Amino acid sequence: MKRVRNIIKIDEEKCNGCGLCIPNCPEGALQITDGKAKLVSDVYCDGLGACIGTCPQGAITIEEREGEEFDEEASKQGLRKKGITEAQIPTEVRHSTGRVPSALSQWPVHLMLVNPRAPFFQDRDLLVVADCVPFAYANFHQDFLKGKSIVVGCPKIDDTEFYEKKLIELFRQSNVRSVTAINMELPCCYGLHFLVQRVLQSSGKNIPIKQITINIKGEKKE
Repeated sequence: MKRVRNIIKIDEEKCNGCGLCIPNCPEGALQITDGKAKLVSDVYCDGLGACIGTCPQGAITIEEREGEEFDEEASKQGLRKKGITEAQIPTEVRHSTGRVPSALSQWPVHLMLVNPRAPFFQDRDLLVVADCVPFAYANFHQDFLKGKSIVVGCPKIDDTEFYEKKLIELFRQSNVRSVTAINMELPCCYGLHFLVQRVLQSSGKNIPIKQITINIKGEKKE
């Protein structure tokens, strides 16, 4: 039976076939066909949009149109045919109502404000992030932030000498396990990685460091 209801819509012009939306659809309504994400069937889509926040291209939206009623049992059967059980779907996806859960586990986050002795830095993996990155990279919380502590700042317009002093104290006072510096693909932003390298040397700590660069299209640069 058809009725007017919310169903996802995929803009094929924007979709690059990355597939990030697939595991984040608890109903199994999406698949990659000819290099593009496709809606398998209206009956598999509940219209809540759990997949929207995982698309780095912004290709998925919700539209109100006439379509077949959502059939939960048909969705489960479709997942079983693919060899996927409900237990294999992450809890945050199974219970999603269209909102992507926050992975932030601390406050504050800005380098100007954090206390280097704060307990949320102890025995943690640390992200040092240019403050434009979470706006540019749509899946930042799930891909980078989950399970980590974070400090953010801008190496272009902020006081980097203050940053250095704050980070040196942070590394000396906290047993940080690893550091990941994430910057944008812009000349002014690469200074963040060099800043972290310099600070680690000054702190006397031997901590593994990794650099990740995000381009202006919001994609992770290989």
